[in-house]
Amino acid sequence: MADYQLIPSKTALINVDMQNAFVEGTPLSAPGGVALLEPVNRLAAACREAGMMVIHTLHVVRADGSNHGTMGELIEPVRAGYINEGTETAKLHPGVDVGPKDIMLYKPRYGSFSGTDLDMLLRGNGIDSIIVTGICTNICCETTAREAGMRDYHVFFTSDGTETFPAGELSVADIKKATLTTLGLAFAKIVSVDETIDLIRRASNAVPAAAE
Repeated sequence: MADYQLIPSKTALINVDMQNAFVEGTPLSAPGGVALLEPVNRLAAACREAGMMVIHTLHVVRADGSNHGTMGELIEPVRAGYINEGTETAKLHPGVDVGPKDIMLYKPRYGSFSGTDLDMLLRGNGIDSIIVTGICTNICCETTAREAGMRDYHVFFTSDGTETFPAGELSVADIKKATLTTLGLAFAKIVSVDETIDLIRRASNAVPAAAE
């Protein structure tokens, strides 16, 4: 298992797709989406307190559906327009706390690096590590973690800071277990929200002592 050191000044929180469509009320929603708001907001607050960059991604495609691509071929709710630009369902859920310096990143695909300036944004600010929260564990969150790993970012993937929906005969618990196992093996350090907050606070408290 990875044993990355979390350095607040070099780490950003990537809060993935906590939009209306994925939090509640649509065929794309995670059953635990609403309950996820509390731990995600708590972690984001700890990141802001430590002076860390907080980025909220939104999975949004063109209003006319012209860039649905194979996502539209595979997923009917995408074809139905739930994440089309300008719709209420594509907007960030109102239960997500957004700080004045938080960054909104619009992405056209599952991964947060695909078709966006995320890599430039992170590297331009001296960031080499990310924390991943959001929806869905095994799709947009996992893809973002894999993309980051392939770009040599240190990835902290929260075990209880993401949610998904059941698929086929697999429950949410089944999907999470498989996803976390694979990510922990080859792409990320798996940590709980509380563990991540503790890492941030301990690292932040250690800075003045180290400077003396």
